[in-house]
Amino acid sequence: MPAPSSAPASAIDTDLAQHVRQGLSRTPKTLSSMYFYDDEGSRLFQQIMQLPEYYPTRTELGIFTTQQAAISKALRPAGNQPFRLLELGAGDGLKTKVLLRHLLEEKARFTYEPVDISSGALSGLAASLQKELPQLQVEPIEADYFSALAQVRQDDVPKAVLFLGSNIGNFLPDDRQKFLQQLSGYLGPDDRLLIGFDLQKDPRLIRAAYDDRQGVTAAFNLNLLARLNRELGADFDLQHWAHYTDYDPLDGAVRSFLVSRRAQTVHFADLNLHVPFAAWEIIHTENSYKFTRPQIEELAAAADLQVVDFFTDERQYFADVVLAPVPSA
Repeated sequence: MPAPSSAPASAIDTDLAQHVRQGLSRTPKTLSSMYFYDDEGSRLFQQIMQLPEYYPTRTELGIFTTQQAAISKALRPAGNQPFRLLELGAGDGLKTKVLLRHLLEEKARFTYEPVDISSGALSGLAASLQKELPQLQVEPIEADYFSALAQVRQDDVPKAVLFLGSNIGNFLPDDRQKFLQQLSGYLGPDDRLLIGFDLQKDPRLIRAAYDDRQGVTAAFNLNLLARLNRELGADFDLQHWAHYTDYDPLDGAVRSFLVSRRAQTVHFADLNLHVPFAAWEIIHTENSYKFTRPQIEELAAAADLQVVDFFTDERQYFADVVLAPVPSA
């Protein structure tokens, strides 16, 4: 699942309206998981992260907690040079704070630069860091990822870039490769990139993480329809919709859907739009891909990157992978 801070906070009505028109005119119908995170969606996602079935957040937090010294060493430039620590879509900073504390204890010379297009997400994170780590130098960047990287590339200060939470898994394969290739283009020879990857494992364990017994994930998915009712004047009757998810071990993809329980037509009053649904027709709302180490290495190589460190937990459920540009010949 994508980090909550990935959702736009400004001009959301226009963007959402355009997205709905396009997504619900396709076959199959689609809506992006980036729109999960209104206030209620964010609250539900906080609950999801505490569920016994949802292993990714606590597993990655465990990696940062138990291997913080090695991760810090892998990201820092030689000789205690000053560096920038950029985080793309920092969210609440839960895992990153473990690393930040260790870097401060080690007297590392760095500036933490969380990147997000949401000013609200950035101000909330900055306020919590000021309270918890007052000695930390924080310079939030309100911009999209690549605009932020373009800004900081203008000087010679080495940088370490974080992209945590297996957000890379929400990209479709072609988009994922393009995204990583773009990231690679902003890295200098001494820069490092750390990406969180959810690893392939028991298919039943993966599926359960996205379809918990308590029904919190179902409520999270269905809340997207409630948001459309509230923000676009839609008349989805949530009793006639169901959450469904499945995991395909052949391609490593979790796919989540909203399923129409009956034939119905949904009206969007604010868009003057009528969308018919057949009985059992689906709206595809999320992909979450899981990876193997060879796949990660292949993905990196195709973007002119190489794996320099591979941090995982004892069960090998999750990996935080440090990548570096392949040296030019």
